[in-house]
Formats: sequence, structure tokens, C-alpha cells
Amino acid sequence: MMGTDLGRGKTLDDAPGVVGVTKDELGTLPDDLLDRPEAARRDPSAWFQHPDRPLEIEVGPGKGGYLVEAARARPAHNFLAIEQDPDVYYYTADRVRRLQESTGVRNARVLRGDAVAFLKWRTQDACVHTIHLYYSDPWPKRKHHKNRVLQDEFLADCWRVLRADSELRLATDHEELWAFYEVQFERWCGGTPSGFLSTPFERGPLPKLPSAPEGGLIGSNFEKKFAERGATPKGAVLRKRGDAR
Repeated sequence: MMGTDLGRGKTLDDAPGVVGVTKDELGTLPDDLLDRPEAARRDPSAWFQHPDRPLEIEVGPGKGGYLVEAARARPAHNFLAIEQDPDVYYYTADRVRRLQESTGVRNARVLRGDAVAFLKWRTQDACVHTIHLYYSDPWPKRKHHKNRVLQDEFLADCWRVLRADSELRLATDHEELWAFYEVQFERWCGGTPSGFLSTPFERGPLPKLPSAPEGGLIGSNFEKKFAERGATPKGAVLRKRGDAR
């Protein structure tokens, strides 16, 4: 679920400075995890210098463009980015390290692992202020749609780990993936999914960040790259409704 081998002989202990979350901080999974899913769940805020600050989690930070700008713009929040690819993880972690050295801002960390599994098995209830999912892999072939992040189980875990009235924020410029999102929005913002007593989320527009370029929403490296090719980003905010279960 949350491996420690990063490939090329690297491990979580090799993460640069205090940026990378180490395997000791992450802890081990109990053998009876399936019987006690809450046993390994923790509040990731404990990994930060100021654990009392609101926690924001970014799923798949890419090269860290949004992460760095957000950490700089909101120094009173903590940011945890979760990246599975080892090379991208190290690139992002180094970028955060350089931000620390140049500005003294120390409110961002990076974890190498599967963000979906991390929310499910590692994150306790109602401890996250905002979850960010920007420009996720669209997995365009129909047989691969099951690999898309915004599945029912992921949305249920987002609802569980978010604090009352907190948000899941999404953006993509892939038209077919956005159509898939719209189907999920209809069910989770206008219906009652299995396991819920009422509608879990309220949908709203994703506000444009000040750092985003003309025609953009987030200002990430990926968004800038494809905006130059004429791609149009779309975004949404799903606000948790606390009385849905």
C-alpha cells in the first residue's frame, strides 16, 4: 500500500531534509488491518512544525508548481503532497527544499506513496481542511477507467477525512475526463450514494488563483504547458455536508 522502496536504490529515508515524510513517521500497518481499518489512521498534521494549522493535501503534485505557490501564499496552513512516481517525488521534494532555503517557509512536505490508499488506510476522520486533485491522469481507454482517481471509494474517503464544511477541489483540461467527473458530481452532489443518508457534497465553482495565467485556474506546470496548446481547464469545488451519514 505505502511502499518504502523508491527504486534506483533510494528509500524514504533518503528524502531531502525535513521535506520528505519518513517511514518512521509513517509507521507500520498492523497485520489485522482489514479487521481494524482505524488502527493505522493518524492525523498527518503531527508531521508538521505547527500541527494546529489547517491541513491541505494535494493528490499528485506533478512538478510541485501549485504546491510551492500555495505554501508561499498561505503560510498559516500546512501542505502535504502525495506522489507515487519516485522521480517526480524527488523533483517536488527538492523544489520544496529550495523554497524552504530561500524563504524560510516550512509548511510543506511530500510523501511518496499512493494517495488513494493513504486516505483510506492512513488518514483519520475529519482532520483535513482541503484536498486538491488537479490534472489527474485521465486514463482515456475505457478498460482503464477503473484507474481514475475520482471513484466512489475515493469520494467516500474524502468525505470521511474532511472536516465539516471543508472541500475537495478539482481541475482538469481533459474533456472526456471532465465528462466522467460530471457523472460523479451528479451522484455525489445531487443524489444519495450507497452508505449515505443524504447528499454528501455541495458543488460550487473553483476560483481562479492569483498565480494562474490568463485562461488558467491553478497555475501548475502542467496547466501552463497545455494552455499554450489551447486546452481549456475546468474546475469544481465539492464542499462536505456534515449531516450526510
